[in-house]
Amino acid sequence: MAHEIETIAYFQQTPWHGLGTALEADDLYDWPKTCEKAGLAWDVELVPLVTADTQAKVQNKAVRRTSDSKVLGVVGHRFAPLQNRDAFKWFQPFLDAKEAALHTAGSLRNGSRIWVLAKLNRTPVVVAPGDEVSKFILLSHGHDGSLALRVGFTPIRVVCQNTLSMAHGSDASKLIRIKHTKDIHENLLSIREVMNVANAEFEATADQYRHLARKSINQADLRRYLKKVLKVEDDQEASTRLNNIVEEIMGLAEAGRGNDLLSIRGTFWTAYNGVSEWLTYNRGRSEDNRLNSLWFGDGANLNRRALETALVMAG
Repeated sequence: MAHEIETIAYFQQTPWHGLGTALEADDLYDWPKTCEKAGLAWDVELVPLVTADTQAKVQNKAVRRTSDSKVLGVVGHRFAPLQNRDAFKWFQPFLDAKEAALHTAGSLRNGSRIWVLAKLNRTPVVVAPGDEVSKFILLSHGHDGSLALRVGFTPIRVVCQNTLSMAHGSDASKLIRIKHTKDIHENLLSIREVMNVANAEFEATADQYRHLARKSINQADLRRYLKKVLKVEDDQEASTRLNNIVEEIMGLAEAGRGNDLLSIRGTFWTAYNGVSEWLTYNRGRSEDNRLNSLWFGDGANLNRRALETALVMAG
């Protein structure tokens, strides 16, 4: 596939590329079944590496998928493989208790990165009348040595379904990042207390969202806000491309998905949502690149800076 998504299972809305396996209602509380439908029921193994010329052994090892012998990455000697089935089975008790429901799951970058998006069965956050934010948890791990097993919080606006990704960004989520070492299975058991922490984190962030929704922003300040987010100095002559991006986001802030609601129109909340929508739907060449960037790369950092800048300017 040309895009970065290798496999995916999803509930309700069909993904942008039209591929993947639809989840049934019963699947949402059954990780083993969803693992199968998401194309993740395969194992990895560590295999030794040798130099091409002399066949001398090197300390690092390759992570190889057993189903097709595909090498997913090169890792150090302390790396301990974590199979997809095991990576998220600690979450099953929350599914059994109906505290959360699986939403999407799949692999990125030819299987080197695995993710599960689960929706907390908690009351959505109401930022303003007509504008709600649902509570999701992003579970992820990698087979290439570049991504620890992580649990992050991801608010998603119901009005437009765009991920405002705080995932992996907050102090709380940093506390529950686990490296691939021999103790990883024991460490997974200690993560279960994060559910209440996650909900508290959402509520704290919701207060910030509501604050932004109460603060008006004019055109001049909106432009200044976007230049700060994109790190364009006031005395710097921006490129044509950068100016086009500023104008594009300004349009999204004014009339993007859900931003025309009377209860939030012309506020710092819509300014921030304009940046989030651009990152989610408009930036770059590929939808799949945007997904990876928004969750794991510079898109997540840019989105976080957009929220922080909005909060500072809103006062």
